Amino acid sequence: MEEYIKNDKKLIRSWAMFDWANSAYNLVITSTIFPIYYITITSDGKGDYVSFFGFDLINTVLSNYALAFAYLTMVLALPFLSSFADANGKKLQVMKFFTYTGAIACMGLFFFKLDTLEWGIICFTLAAMGYIGGVAINNSYLPIVASVDRQDEVSAKGFAYGYVGCVTIQVICFVFVLKPDWFGITDASFPARLSFLLVGLWWLGFSLIPFNALPNNSPSVVVKGKSLIQRVNSEFKDVWSQVRINEGIKKFLPAYFFNSVGVQTIMVVATMFGQKELDLEQQSLIITIILIQLVAIIGAFIMSFLAKYWGNIVVLLLVTLLWVTICISAFYLSNATQFYGLAVMVGLLMGGIQSLSRSTYSKMLPTNTEDTTAFFSFYDITEKLGIVVGLVCFGVIEQLTHNIRYSALSLSIFFIIGFLLLLRVLKFNSDLKARIDE
Repeated sequence: MEEYIKNDKKLIRSWAMFDWANSAYNLVITSTIFPIYYITITSDGKGDYVSFFGFDLINTVLSNYALAFAYLTMVLALPFLSSFADANGKKLQVMKFFTYTGAIACMGLFFFKLDTLEWGIICFTLAAMGYIGGVAINNSYLPIVASVDRQDEVSAKGFAYGYVGCVTIQVICFVFVLKPDWFGITDASFPARLSFLLVGLWWLGFSLIPFNALPNNSPSVVVKGKSLIQRVNSEFKDVWSQVRINEGIKKFLPAYFFNSVGVQTIMVVATMFGQKELDLEQQSLIITIILIQLVAIIGAFIMSFLAKYWGNIVVLLLVTLLWVTICISAFYLSNATQFYGLAVMVGLLMGGIQSLSRSTYSKMLPTNTEDTTAFFSFYDITEKLGIVVGLVCFGVIEQLTHNIRYSALSLSIFFIIGFLLLLRVLKFNSDLKARIDE
């Protein structure tokens, strides 16, 4: 491992800047401008079906399936890639590869129009894969840059940077989308496509800050006399054997899986829900999503603060129950005011559960381990597999019922299961709280 100082303020800021950089994708492409643009160009007033390589699908179902494919591919690839990064001392190089792939794919969306639907979906999918891979490696740096007693706080700081960063680029894109006449833009599709290009440039440019500051890892497997496959296989087996005997991780990950099904799916489909069910205007939807990001900053720090007194698991149990009420409330939404109120609650809980889940898992890792990439691959695989299940279930239910409200309601089942599984982890609450107090 290269020389570094744990809890160094400059290093932590540099690490947090990766969230600042890649969260632009998460907001503009996943949640706001892309889904609005996508639905606009794929809806002709007669129906929401599109033809994709000869297959007729509902437009939102196609986008959800594309994301599910990206996540599933990464679920299968992450164990190999993370073991490769740890075994060969290539953590930073792998992180760069995914970041560059995602950013360039975002830039490629500049050429996405209805007559290039297949191209757009391919770039959309590659951007998602780049984002997933980059985040997976970035998460693994948390126990490297912060000591156990600081991990809740530092994790919250990373998410806060991400929320502020994505809101900043969103506002910039917002100006082009809502006021194209200020810039003499006459092509109705150009502001959205320009936003996709700007996101790619933002993502790529600001990622250079953490890339120049974060330490690379040392090879964890003796290279001499071993092939690449042997080194990766040795690393994977070593970490897997440690995961299998870690009771906390074994019980936490299933709960995290079911919570991820709900949380991540809601984040992806919230904008489409508001547009399809309440016919909200583009401007209102974007403002709502920006509001969610700003409120999420508060949520992340509130949950970090509460964890000091109640413990991580107790706070996660409370947040999970509140997510159940959100899913049920979404089924009965009837006007814009209710949607905005629910959006504020989503923001508070979204920031809290994401930040606290990451730091909770980090605290459960073996002390003094340097194989953080491989360990966090299990965390990220769990989350992404949850998204796959969530998006597929959401899409299938909408395809069968032609009612997106039933899809939203179904997510409450996953949160209920997540709550019940978290109860099994409650006995570790005092141990995690004690590690904060050390």
